[in-house]
Amino acid sequence: MKPHTCWLYVSLLLILGIVILSSHNQVNCLLQSNNLVNSKHNTITKSPCCGSNPEQVKLHFASRIIENEYIVAFKGYYKPHTRENYIKAALNSSGIHKWKILFRNNLASNYPSDFDVVLLEETDKHNGLDALTDHPLIRRVTPQRLVQRSLKFINASEDVDFAEYKNFKRKINNYNNQFWQSTNRHTSRRLLRAIPRQITSILQADALWGMGVTGNGVKVAIFDTGLAASHPHFKKIKERSNWTNEKTLEDGLGHGTFVAGVIASSCIDCLGFAPDAELHIFRVFTNSQVSYTSWFLDAFNYAILTKVTVLNLSIGGPDFMDHPFVDKVWELTANGVIMVSAIGNDGPLYGTLNNPADQMDVIGVGGINWEDQIARFSSRGMTTWELPSGYGRVKPDLVTYGSGVRGSALQTGCRTLSGTSVASPVVAGAVALLASGFVQPDGSQPVKQRITPASMKQALLGSARRLPGVGMFEQGAGKLDLLRAFHFLRSYTPIATLSPSYIDLTECQYMWPYCTQAVYHSGMPTIVNITIINGLGVSGHVADLVWHPYTGNGNGDRIDVSVTHSDVLWPWSGWLAVAITVPSAARDWQGIALGHISVTIESPPSAGEEKVRQSKIELPLKAKVIPTPPRHKRILWDQYHNLRYPPGYFPRDDLRAKNDPLDWNGDHIHTNFKDMYQHLRNAGYYLEVLGAPFTCFNARNYGTLLIVDTEEEFFPEEVAKLRKDVDEEGLSVVVFADWYNVTVMRKVKFYDENTRQWWIPDTGGANVPALNDLLYANWGIAFGDQVRNGQFNLGQHPTVTFASGTTITRFPKDGVILYAELDDQGQELLLESESKSTAAVPILGMFQTNGHAGMKGNYPNNHGNNEITDKENVEKNNMKDQANVPGRIVVYGDSTCIDDSHLQKPCFWMLDAILEYTTTGHIATVFTDDKQTKAKVLEKSSLLDSNELPQRMEGSHLKRHSKVLLPENTNAGHIRPLPPCPIVTPANPRPLNESVPINLYKPQKLLSVGDQIIAINPVLQDSSPLWLRRRVGGANVPTLHHAERINIDDLKQSEQDDSIIFTKHLRDLGENVYR
Repeated sequence: MKPHTCWLYVSLLLILGIVILSSHNQVNCLLQSNNLVNSKHNTITKSPCCGSNPEQVKLHFASRIIENEYIVAFKGYYKPHTRENYIKAALNSSGIHKWKILFRNNLASNYPSDFDVVLLEETDKHNGLDALTDHPLIRRVTPQRLVQRSLKFINASEDVDFAEYKNFKRKINNYNNQFWQSTNRHTSRRLLRAIPRQITSILQADALWGMGVTGNGVKVAIFDTGLAASHPHFKKIKERSNWTNEKTLEDGLGHGTFVAGVIASSCIDCLGFAPDAELHIFRVFTNSQVSYTSWFLDAFNYAILTKVTVLNLSIGGPDFMDHPFVDKVWELTANGVIMVSAIGNDGPLYGTLNNPADQMDVIGVGGINWEDQIARFSSRGMTTWELPSGYGRVKPDLVTYGSGVRGSALQTGCRTLSGTSVASPVVAGAVALLASGFVQPDGSQPVKQRITPASMKQALLGSARRLPGVGMFEQGAGKLDLLRAFHFLRSYTPIATLSPSYIDLTECQYMWPYCTQAVYHSGMPTIVNITIINGLGVSGHVADLVWHPYTGNGNGDRIDVSVTHSDVLWPWSGWLAVAITVPSAARDWQGIALGHISVTIESPPSAGEEKVRQSKIELPLKAKVIPTPPRHKRILWDQYHNLRYPPGYFPRDDLRAKNDPLDWNGDHIHTNFKDMYQHLRNAGYYLEVLGAPFTCFNARNYGTLLIVDTEEEFFPEEVAKLRKDVDEEGLSVVVFADWYNVTVMRKVKFYDENTRQWWIPDTGGANVPALNDLLYANWGIAFGDQVRNGQFNLGQHPTVTFASGTTITRFPKDGVILYAELDDQGQELLLESESKSTAAVPILGMFQTNGHAGMKGNYPNNHGNNEITDKENVEKNNMKDQANVPGRIVVYGDSTCIDDSHLQKPCFWMLDAILEYTTTGHIATVFTDDKQTKAKVLEKSSLLDSNELPQRMEGSHLKRHSKVLLPENTNAGHIRPLPPCPIVTPANPRPLNESVPINLYKPQKLLSVGDQIIAINPVLQDSSPLWLRRRVGGANVPTLHHAERINIDDLKQSEQDDSIIFTKHLRDLGENVYR
């Protein structure tokens, strides 16, 4: 046969095969639809929708404050004319005349509301704002915000783990965050096994469909971009509402349609979980992808009035201090709305949780891929609300599939998307399906009590399957198990539970980071922040707490336990902070200590009841105790002087990272310094966190104080105390600074074109003037205001990236300084020039102080009780040698190479060399090799005069967010009184002289993924204070003196208690919570 004839036959055969395959797919799709329709117990009907187009979703966000517009929130719900009278009374008395209330035309306008949007056009608005704030019926006044979002869908192969991007970012906070942009960090792809056709089948929703459970009777609210009324995939679009300024209800973008499809599509090729659920579509984004704070608040109010059961919010942002938004979410859940929200797409970095998913009363959802691995894009915990004085809570609550999930396309057919904004509707659809199994037409109270925000969260967390080898700050309780959750609810009686349900400081990988470092005498308290989920009712309190150490073979007396808790459990939740320390009697002991904390939760009686509802639970506790490590192996991390967004505008440390402009990850050793922490632990160091001023630690316990990327000012008492610690007590100090230049700070300000306002950073990458106050007066060391960028090499080690760092401008003459050839990034930014100016500049300095170690100096006593001492530990801790030698100081101009946020290549080896110097006095050869290093002595005369050191920026708003500066003053001379040091008072134990229970706790069932749990990280064998208190009081060490009270919970399904649901508005109760 001739070649061209052969190719002709082959072509015909291929065309014929394609036609046959296409016909087969269409017939098969219709057959599947008919089979589903004819199922005996199923009411799901077919939709003409065969085919699926795999795509990626790429989102980009920016946020702006609207000039002169303010949200005035009231303490109750009032009619329009009543609200107007209150505002008029406040403003007229202040002499403000140019103002008006902006009209809002939406479905909520006909009902009483708790806020108005006021336009103030006066040049000086302060009197008017103060007058509004002082009105007795006005809760708060905050700026109106605009959200600008760009959304792109990109075609992609169906067999890849898509490059994931940020979910919808909510930029409606009440602070000066002018920007939020997608980082687009993770663009790598890798092959996966074939993606399953139906996520509903994988999670076994069809088993519930076969029982007649299909979502019927449940109202689901979807806050997104809208939905077409004629879309063929949906059977019950009950109501569509538009909260934007556009005159349309349609979805012009497709994201809202996709989310609705995951929840309730009846298309056979991309079925939703609850196809018979009532859909209430809230269009809160315009086609130009704009939204406003007030739009969300109005829509939330209407959702409460509509009495929706489930609300999906596939948006979020880092601003957990956005008061109007957080308040309204509390109110929603208090009224029985089950809110499900995406945890964020900022992984794999830790400390990147989004709000509102990080709230205790919200179900925060993370993402996994089809191989049951945590998706790279999924944000990780811990929460950072509690920093610096406490420790974060466990989030996400659970995880489910969020990579390559199918949902409805804009007009017809299906598409495939990835992200936690996809995982969120998976859980929201599952919740709607579960809830529909317990809906009865008569609305009987026992059935209604099974479906509350608390009971649903308890069911999801109590039934989740744990992923092996994954920490709790990545997966929460584990992977969604729909059927187990359904059976949990079937036998549910109202109880209180805890998340996590036990404390095992030895269990790796799940209890990371606790399992990586044992507890020991004289160490900072190990704090575990537990979330109380109160299924008894929307409000409640902790009635009793008792610590029961096992004194038999449990060695429970080898640890001290102190516990604090929420004053009020509202709505449906609260916190429980457990602080673990080791008494002096166990300073040389090694072993496992066991016990449990018993807690009693009480809630008011339900309608028709007289007896207070009560639930008794236990929190098992297991800790490994070791002898106190030698001083030179103990490092103290300064957390107290780190500030972040929210609430202030603290800019990125790397000026090149334009797409991630905020410093918002907490700067904690277990968030964006996680890899550094694990490296130092593997090297044999013990790291502790100081969440209080320098006057609150005993320097003789530690070899090195690590001060990294600090933005806070220092108390004068701290400056004097540190001098004493270094010169007399032998403490060494390592400082990693960052860029600071007032002119550059003004250059990186953000101009809001809509509001015509500039927003300027509160400080630079680090607060260099404050660091100079600490270092220069004591040891003659100071940083300058040059901004340098580049790379350099030391020895055979990998290249070190110096990203937007500062230089050393003053240093003692007998110190050692490292120079590096670096570009002048500051000049490049200011001149907007691509030409580079390179010079050898001093970036690292090492100095042996010449203080009189062991000699008593004439130093302040730091306000008496503010300095903690421990004479027993000084005598027994084997630190005499180091105490007899004055400490050493090391300063370096950049923290980027030890920070995970924008890490390129870590320089942990250099940190090892620095710590070698601080602990032994030996300068590593990598610093002294003339072939690699320019090291020389700098004479004092060659340095700048003190008046040329960097100055604080005039007009800085740092005072608003500082714990040191008084808010009404701007310069560093006006400071607050030094706060008292936290005192941890152990609880009065009630020992149990009995054997340790065989099953101290019952861990959740593991997924059958692999035969062995492998620890990813090696484990060594050895604003308004009351508002803040409601949110972050948990795990706050200064409150631990309330020690006789303790709190617990262990996901039991057998407690025979009743429950109460408050379905009315709970504004008054919310007010009491704040008080």
